[in-house]
Amino acid sequence: MIRNRNIIIISLQSWDIDIGSNCKDIAKEFAKYNKVLYINSPLDRFTIWRERKNPKVRKRLAIIHGKLTDLIEEEKNLYVLYPRTVVESIGRLPWNRAFDVMNRINNNRFANQIRTAIERLHFKDVILFNDGNMFRGFYLKELIKPAQYIYYKRDHYLVMDFWKRQGTRIEPELMMKSDLVLTNSLYLNNMARKYTSRAYYVGQGCDLTLYNPERKIPVPPEMASIPGPVIGYTGALVSMRLDLDLISYIAHNNPSWSIVLVGPEDDAFRKSDLHRINNVYFPGNKPPEDMPAYINCFDVAINPQVLNEITRANYPRKIDEYLAMGKPVVATKQETMSIFSGHTYLASGEQEYVALIGKALNENSPELKIQRENFAQTHSWEKNVEKMGEIMEESMNSTKNIQ
Repeated sequence: MIRNRNIIIISLQSWDIDIGSNCKDIAKEFAKYNKVLYINSPLDRFTIWRERKNPKVRKRLAIIHGKLTDLIEEEKNLYVLYPRTVVESIGRLPWNRAFDVMNRINNNRFANQIRTAIERLHFKDVILFNDGNMFRGFYLKELIKPAQYIYYKRDHYLVMDFWKRQGTRIEPELMMKSDLVLTNSLYLNNMARKYTSRAYYVGQGCDLTLYNPERKIPVPPEMASIPGPVIGYTGALVSMRLDLDLISYIAHNNPSWSIVLVGPEDDAFRKSDLHRINNVYFPGNKPPEDMPAYINCFDVAINPQVLNEITRANYPRKIDEYLAMGKPVVATKQETMSIFSGHTYLASGEQEYVALIGKALNENSPELKIQRENFAQTHSWEKNVEKMGEIMEESMNSTKNIQ
């Protein structure tokens, strides 16, 4: 584990995000032995216009206008900065030169806020850890001059329309000039290796204190009346990641199973026929700390992904969470799932999904439960960040030796 350093983290996810966040977990782990400054991405003008009634946007505006403090100590050694600046909305600009000019302006505004926090916290020789914020972090290596600049790639952003136009040009350039690129999936690491030899696969962690089957967790009230067996999923219910037709097939063809989908829904899910199937239940969006209580009620946990460039690249964090709770897991078969193959049922197609859910229900045993829990223990955030730290230290030592 890297120790006694000053680490600045920038991320696309704000600290007050409503769902679980890899980057927040990483920040908390780093803060056990280092001083950490987690910086929220600044507000952009389009977000202010589109979501001006959103309480979080109102809070940000109050901070920008000096009505609320911008720098908060969340816990020991961990600080969160809400930048007192607004950046321009440029992600979809089609003209490269105009984008570059405006992006440098945005980066300068962002960097000025970071510098003020560095001075107030008396940070020296900082490590800058960029969690996917390719646009607003593009020039920060030059503007902040960190001792080490790390780009953490844990999503295939370039398949998304917002990032595709400029990101296909910007992200490779950013990876080439970063001191390190860390990835959470083999798929993403292979992509990064096209642009830099300094790319490393580090996997991902899971909060094993939260997802602990030995904790006494009360049954959520809405789960008490749902008949078993319960086949469940937790996480964002978005059609670009989950197969609506597959979930519908499972429910229609197994009316004795209760399909429970816990999480916030996108428009496709809200409008889908799933809401009209009697054995499908939607408990709604729940805070991350409540998720173990729902998983604890599952007889089988599922990850019914649709196969596309996004899901093939992502590390399925929820699989670790399911296994940590000792649950049988049926998931869509794909490259990233290969690391879980000895402890999960991997399905291709609707009929195989149903067959393997049935098999998981029939085969479950106390011995298999313990095996799953033990495997999940190897994927703790502590071990994940320890691996990152080893790579970071080795890289810094190599640089010193060269100099």
